[in-house]
Amino acid sequence: MYAEHFGLRELPFTLTPNTRFFLNLASHQEALNLMLLALHSGDGFIKVVGEVGTGKTLLCRKLLNTLDDNHYVTVFIPNSYLSPDEFRCAVASELGIYAQEKSNHDLLQSLTERLIEYAHRGQRVVLLVDEVQAMPDETIEALRLLTNLETESEKLFQVVLFGQPELDKKLDQYSLRQLKQRITYSHCLKKLDEDEVRGYINWRMETAGYSGMPPFDHETCAAIAKASGGVPRLVNILAHKALLAAFGKGDDRVSATYAYRAIADTEGADLPASSQIKQWLPAVAAVITVAAITWTVTVLGLLP
Repeated sequence: MYAEHFGLRELPFTLTPNTRFFLNLASHQEALNLMLLALHSGDGFIKVVGEVGTGKTLLCRKLLNTLDDNHYVTVFIPNSYLSPDEFRCAVASELGIYAQEKSNHDLLQSLTERLIEYAHRGQRVVLLVDEVQAMPDETIEALRLLTNLETESEKLFQVVLFGQPELDKKLDQYSLRQLKQRITYSHCLKKLDEDEVRGYINWRMETAGYSGMPPFDHETCAAIAKASGGVPRLVNILAHKALLAAFGKGDDRVSATYAYRAIADTEGADLPASSQIKQWLPAVAAVITVAAITWTVTVLGLLP
């Protein structure tokens, strides 16, 4: 696509949570530091919430990559929409325990033995669960009961919960008060301000191999920041489309005009322009987008 045109080794704004693109933004670094401190201290539950697209999964993967394998054993459950039995089996499977045809009692016994084995080795087991707002209430209770597995001196594993703000509302339920009381630390990821958006865009471009003066000027970054509301996922989408539009016109600079066209072409982005511009810009954006796509398909030889 536009990678060669801008001198990039790879596309900088893909939506895959690639930890090489992790930037030490204040809110995200605070969350990472908090999790590392809590896990080091042996605290039971840690909770991180953030709006859709604010980088929870990337942060989760960053934590996984940061924890030392010599001291931690990690269990990652990316899909929390599981029944209690499915959840227990998923945890057991991640710990190398064959859970099929085991009764709940036998499964818990096997889990306890495996956790004690890790504890004797000086390793802490950390369970990370993503999208916890989607977890059924009965499964959340099954998770809480799992954390009752402990020795006289320490918990046998710790839990990090990642979820959208709906998770806080879920945990406010009276029936889940016991788990809520066990959450020692919690953090809410903040959206990016304009300066952070500019730094974020430039960082991803540099990480992808770009060198030279930043191709996104201040006005372009300001437009993307306002339209995205500071949500990293939307920033990625808008920056990608703006690069594509500039590439389609053969430009090596990404002006605000290309940002506006990307905004007009993206659902969920608010166009920071006058009502008069809003009337004609979507049509122009569509033309530019089609032209850029046509150019790219032709260059790559994707058509027969």
